[in-house]
Amino acid sequence: MAKNVTTIPATRNRFTANPINSKKKRRVAGYARVSTDMEDQQTSYAAQCDYYTQYIQSRDDWEFVGLYSDEGITACNTFKREGFNRMIEDAMAGRIDLIITKSVSRFARNTVDSLSTIRKLKDSGCECYFEKENIWTFDSKGELLITIMSSLAQEESRSISENCTWGWRKRCADGKVTVPFGRFLGYDRGEDGNLVINEEQAKTVRKIYGYFLQGRSPYQIAKLLTEKGIPTPGGKKVWGKAVVTSILTNEKYKGDALLQKVYTTDFLTKKKKKNEGEVPQYYVEGNHEAIISPAVFEQVQILMQAREPGKNRNSCVNIFSSKIKCGDCGGWYGSKVWHSNDKYRKVIWQCNHKFDGGEKCTTPHLDEETIKRLFVKALNILAKERGIIIAGFEEIRNTAFSTEVLESEVEVLIGEVNTVAELIQKCIDENARVAQNQTEYEKRYDALVRRFDTARAKLDEAQTTITKTQAQLQMMENFMKTLRSLPEQVEIFDEGTWYALCDHITVYGKDDIRVTFRNGMEIPV
Repeated sequence: MAKNVTTIPATRNRFTANPINSKKKRRVAGYARVSTDMEDQQTSYAAQCDYYTQYIQSRDDWEFVGLYSDEGITACNTFKREGFNRMIEDAMAGRIDLIITKSVSRFARNTVDSLSTIRKLKDSGCECYFEKENIWTFDSKGELLITIMSSLAQEESRSISENCTWGWRKRCADGKVTVPFGRFLGYDRGEDGNLVINEEQAKTVRKIYGYFLQGRSPYQIAKLLTEKGIPTPGGKKVWGKAVVTSILTNEKYKGDALLQKVYTTDFLTKKKKKNEGEVPQYYVEGNHEAIISPAVFEQVQILMQAREPGKNRNSCVNIFSSKIKCGDCGGWYGSKVWHSNDKYRKVIWQCNHKFDGGEKCTTPHLDEETIKRLFVKALNILAKERGIIIAGFEEIRNTAFSTEVLESEVEVLIGEVNTVAELIQKCIDENARVAQNQTEYEKRYDALVRRFDTARAKLDEAQTTITKTQAQLQMMENFMKTLRSLPEQVEIFDEGTWYALCDHITVYGKDDIRVTFRNGMEIPV
């Protein structure tokens, strides 16, 4: 018996669920984007916004929902594209039926982002139209075309990224220094593009280094600058510890520049990573005029390292922190508060490890007035010997603090390190291209690595010695300058003199306390 099949035509749009004879206007939004805020891109951005606004409003069957846009934002990911993300949210909420944009590359340069977003919109009944490629996403061939076009857009973005990276690294190799001048304290951009000292801001930089050398911590310096109303590099009112630390460790303030401290690991996510040897770095000496002398800068770096966490780390919470040493265990004294809640409240200093372990330290505690009195007493003894001390320093200065031999050695070692590094890389490349006896290759490779490690260790040791010698010279010069300015008889305790002259006080017993000055001289008081 023959079957009779009757076709019942669809009466609703399978994507929008609207009747096919519905005269309801389609809610349409436009999307515009440019990746930079340069002048020619701004013109393109304005043209896109104007064109799609007029184009959508000119259609009688369309209802203009609005124009969504992102200016100066990359399409490699969606993280910072506020306009794009707001448009997708509105579409998912059912407020948009159609999105029109110039091309697939304006929508997204990341294949995964592009496809996942298109599928989400499709499930919500929202279609996209890419005018340049003439692609409608509800079309059966739409996803295939979008996949191809998105991949091409992503590849174009990768190519652009590689070209930019190559250009940046070429600038670094040529020693061309660039900094974010709008957020870099102490320097302006000169006519040749290099760094030129901004004298007003340089005063703040010098204050920061001066405060640190006096013994203040980055946190204390930040608090002090905030109280004084000095603006941060970014123009804000409140300073942070990290900003001060960054200024204290930035080699550009001594006239040099280390280039390529960080690098971009992925052109899609734009994720940056600290360069720990993955890509070359370039150190430019004497690139611009220094705000801080190299010797002062190196002295600050040594002090920063001394304040690294540890049992006997140098602290600077108080002017006496890391300045009073226990003669029994060698640890530092710390402050303790007695009778904190009554009228007999008193701050004393005693060994931080006095009650650690089985055998307790026998050294006595000291109050702050006693510490100040003992230092003034030692200072007056030191002042009587100032003539002999200053003359002795001038006599040995040029020989005891000379680094000429070490500097010559450093130049030779740098050449050796660079040469061996190139030989190692050449050895690896040859092994990758040409079949070799792997036993012989391993021997040759291991020999080069041992040669490199030996040269590198010698270089690090020589550079460390130079740094310490220069820092000691700077410290001694500051010491002699303060010593010359002392009055014949010191009557009161002065913080500046304490920071400049005192290295530490060692407490052996109640009647055996000694002040050690920065020149190494120890005076029993």
